[in-house]
Order: sequence, then C-alpha cells, then structure tokens
Amino acid sequence: MSARLVALLAAFCLAFASAAAQAQERLLVFAAASLRNALDDAALGFTGPRPVISYAGSSSLAKQIERGAPAALFISADRDWMNYLERRGLLEPGTRRDLLGNRLVLVAPASTASHARIEPGMPLARWLGKRGRLAMGDPNHVPAGKYAKAALESLGVWQSVRGRIAATENVRVALALVARDEAPLGVVYATDAREEPGVRVIGVFDASLHPPIVYPMALLKGAPPAARAFADYLLSDQARAVFRKHGFTPLN
Repeated sequence: MSARLVALLAAFCLAFASAAAQAQERLLVFAAASLRNALDDAALGFTGPRPVISYAGSSSLAKQIERGAPAALFISADRDWMNYLERRGLLEPGTRRDLLGNRLVLVAPASTASHARIEPGMPLARWLGKRGRLAMGDPNHVPAGKYAKAALESLGVWQSVRGRIAATENVRVALALVARDEAPLGVVYATDAREEPGVRVIGVFDASLHPPIVYPMALLKGAPPAARAFADYLLSDQARAVFRKHGFTPLN
C-alpha cells in the first residue's frame, strides 16, 4: 500500500471519528411550544455545545420520543406527558426536575378594549358572540388545553362552550388564532400572551381553578454528557433570571 493511500485512509478515519464524536455530543432538546422565546433566550448563555431545540406540543414530542426520536432532553408543559415517558422507562433515572411554573389567562385581539371578570357562571358563551369560537389547546392532549378545560369546569362554564372550542395542536397556534382575529377569545399561558403584541389579556385565571402548571424536564436514556450540563445550566441563577424575565416562575 502506498504512503499516499495510507495517509488518505488515516485522514478518512480521523474525519469519521470526529463526525461520530460530534454526533454523540449533539444536543437535541425537545421542548413545549410555549417555551420557545424564553428557552431560546436562556440557551444563549450556555457555554457548552449549542443545543438544537425542537418545539411542538408536549403530547406530540412525547410520542416522537416513544417512537425513537433521538432527543437528549425533554421539557414538557405538564407532568402527565413526562409521566407517560417515565412509565415506559425512557427517562434517565434520577434526572427529572420541575423547572418552571406558569399562569392561565383569557386573551382577546389587541383591539379589544373590555375586561372580563373570571368568576363562576361568567357568560363566556355570550362573550364569544353568535359564531365565535374559544381558541385553546386540544383539551384531550395538549397541556394548556387540559388546564383550560379544568379551569372552565371549576367555574361551571365548560358545558356552555364545549361545542364551540377551536382546539389546536399546541398553545401557540391558539394564540395565533386570536392574534389574527380568527377567534374572539382564547385561553393561553400568561407567558405566551406577553410575547404576542396581537393579543390583549382581559382576564387572569386563579391558580386554584386547575392543577398546578408545571414544566418538568428530564434527560432521556442515552443522553450525552452535554445534555446533563445543559439541564444543570437551566437550573442555574443565570437561566432562572432569563425565565423570570419572560414571565415564568422558576421552580426548584
């Protein structure tokens, strides 16, 4: 074998090893859609490998993980979908943490001037008008939708609007419907409403009306060391300050 061929083979092996090492360290994060702005902002302060963050509804992300998606870290918008993965043995033991809290609000298009009293028996159906629909995450799957349904049930108004729901695949889509004036009202997270100039908060739901809004995070089986470092960073004072700036309540 010629010296040149040996050198080429050696270079190829080194390149392959380097690519394999980079793939092993690739930091793919699956996160709830409502975290997009805050998590993107927080990730800028991480000094390790740049994370690749995929945002979608927590239910969709959990199903992708179950089917083998190579995510290293999962941040859900509720405990149910994290429990779903934990029951299937897909989490790295001992790495689950409650990261953030949030609030639910009632929003309307930014041009709306009125306020709404969030109280038992409120005339929500009348506020929607004759043909208007209430935009919210799908209450069967999407965490924001499940929280919203629970709050409306507590207020005794769910039955009056259950047939007039514009159910969406994640809370950001519900927010967009209201911002585009395609729905007169929506129930979304307070943090989402802060990020969208096209909507106006007209009411705030008391936290006692629904289960606590908690965003848990956990490493997934086979996660590279960089994922653990990133998870630790998200619990740091530096990251917590960023989340607080975006309206989230840091936990732990």
